Amino acid sequence: MTELDYAHDGSVALLTLRRPPANAFTPDGLLQLQQTVLRLNGEVNVRAIVITGDGPKFFSAGADLNTFADGNKEVARLAATRFGAAFETLQNARPVVIAAINGYAMGGGLECALACDIRVAEQHAVMALPETAVGLLPCGCGTQTLPSLVGEGWAKRIVLTGERVDAPTALRIGLVEEVVEKGAARSFALAMAARVAGLSPQAVTFSKELIQQARNGVPRPAALAVERERFVDLFDGADQREGVNAFLEKRAPRWQTTQTAQTTESQR
Repeated sequence: MTELDYAHDGSVALLTLRRPPANAFTPDGLLQLQQTVLRLNGEVNVRAIVITGDGPKFFSAGADLNTFADGNKEVARLAATRFGAAFETLQNARPVVIAAINGYAMGGGLECALACDIRVAEQHAVMALPETAVGLLPCGCGTQTLPSLVGEGWAKRIVLTGERVDAPTALRIGLVEEVVEKGAARSFALAMAARVAGLSPQAVTFSKELIQQARNGVPRPAALAVERERFVDLFDGADQREGVNAFLEKRAPRWQTTQTAQTTESQR
């Protein structure tokens, strides 16, 4: 059963979590997500990814708890591995990834959104990591990613007390970057993704990697040194000259997408 719908217009890919009634994840669905993101990493024209849930009520309710009902430890190990691999792949994706949270984002559903670069929530959305209420804990990078976004105090409130967060609160504490009216998250996120597609592919890729260094604990002096190196590296390609001259000539830039991908790959 396909649990993920996939479509793209060349520069923006739209991934829709689709597993009625609550878009819950299964190990197979997580593998589909991971493999899709890996494929998109290799599609040089795809500049941004938008992830949303099917229907008006759920982004994703997280793990399908039927998976853990019999207490099988090997099943648990597979699920934890799939959650971690899928969301680490999402977090490290080459394109910019935007979550359009169209409803409840619970447990692994919120962890999926946390793995994205930017989160847009509809005004009725509710977010939580309620795993401890059923004898589990977040295993899709949530305990490590959430504190970097909202701070240790709010991370502990959400994980250790099971507190649910509504959209206005999520915006206030930095869990999401935008709140929009009901039904508008996908279109807002797609418009944001289109803006990404108009920027220099190389500059965006380098910038995303640099920002991720802070989350990954790279010491500030080392990260600043890499920042300066990447700035100079931009002068190896045509996009730097094209971008500056397009601005000076008051025209839209024509980016060298293929060249950018090859240059980026060689840097790794």
